[in-house]
Amino acid sequence: MFRTLARLVVDPTLLNPAATPNPDVVFAHNPRQLSRWLEEVFAVNGVVKYFPNPGPTLTATTGQQAVIDALKMPPLLLGAYPSAITQGTAIPPGYNVPPLLGTTQPLPWDHLIYAFLLENTGIVEILGEVVRRYKVGETLAPPSVQTLVWARNTEELFFRDPPAFHILGVSSQLRPDARVNRRNAYWRMFGRDLSHAPLATPLGSALEGQPWKKDVGAGSNARFFDIWEELLRQVWQGILNDRNQGGPNATDRSYIAYLCQSLSEMLTMRRRGGMLAQEEFAYVCMLNWMHLTVEYETPVVKDLKAEAGVNGNPADRLAAIGARVGINPPRETRELFELAGLLSPLMWFIENGAFNDESDAEMLYHSNMVPNPVVADAMIRIIDLWQSATGTRIKDPTVVSVSPDAKRPAQPLRLPEPTPAASAPVFAPASSNGTKAKV
Repeated sequence: MFRTLARLVVDPTLLNPAATPNPDVVFAHNPRQLSRWLEEVFAVNGVVKYFPNPGPTLTATTGQQAVIDALKMPPLLLGAYPSAITQGTAIPPGYNVPPLLGTTQPLPWDHLIYAFLLENTGIVEILGEVVRRYKVGETLAPPSVQTLVWARNTEELFFRDPPAFHILGVSSQLRPDARVNRRNAYWRMFGRDLSHAPLATPLGSALEGQPWKKDVGAGSNARFFDIWEELLRQVWQGILNDRNQGGPNATDRSYIAYLCQSLSEMLTMRRRGGMLAQEEFAYVCMLNWMHLTVEYETPVVKDLKAEAGVNGNPADRLAAIGARVGINPPRETRELFELAGLLSPLMWFIENGAFNDESDAEMLYHSNMVPNPVVADAMIRIIDLWQSATGTRIKDPTVVSVSPDAKRPAQPLRLPEPTPAASAPVFAPASSNGTKAKV
């Protein structure tokens, strides 16, 4: 959401491809304004409006209007104290009159897969440690005023209990640990842990066991990534055979449609009754804020001497910042950043049944003589990135995907041990559930 807001402040219509997003304006707003803006965007329900009309029948409970209506702030209360985030590049932005950005057009939030992939980079631990060090000592270079505001906003929005009755309020006395809560959502939706053990808290308490799996019961999509990787293999076969006019064609579009339908049913099963709707919104907003932080040469990037150039990669900036606080992101970070952006819209369409029909499933691989084959081109890139990030040989037809419990050869994504540094956080011992974490 915040990456979209960085565009909205310079291009409210989102129709100017030449518009350069301005993250500095986003970070300069008061945290109460940003918090209220999230309420406004959630109330509009951009997930429903995102899908074309006519389009696939919306099946994901998250996007059903009844769920949004039940969770959103009442309209009169919401309108009484608007966020007043409007177009403009002034810093500090101040409190301006409407029209409010993001409330008159569909702004879908990211799918939970976006948060899962980005959190595997260690970005939460790295930027959280940056904020902590700015607040407790002087082991980092003195921040600029802009970085000081960013640190305050980051802590207020994502590293403390949110204001009462707020849409980001997904922790409480009943589930106090945000680390556990996020891992619980990932485990339920995708049947996988994050690829690194939770860091110990600043007070030194480490998690014992795997509390995010407690009381989940049968509500975990344990086969999600097995089916996903099989879908990638079948789509790759379709891509290879797309231009085949005379020879044998092993593409099975009915099987591809079946795999998409299986994924759709698994995802929507976890959303029955609106479950995970609020959690998903809160977690993807958090990771979106952190993504925006390292996507550009923001003040915090400059203050930490982590610049990567105008066309630099967020993974390079994150690695440089991690070096300042003694935490190195995994080597797959570059792929994970790009995968997060590509998989989020694709997973929304898969979940909502866009490819359950055989003819629609062809869009995933068919590009020959198709003008602007956006979906097929995206799938080629996703397959390349997935194979590079995970080590799974998607393009090898002899490889068969099996469940994690089969102890398949794995190339797990993990955060290496922190490099020696003053006050560097210490990782908790790795969990011993008999399986290796793997995206």
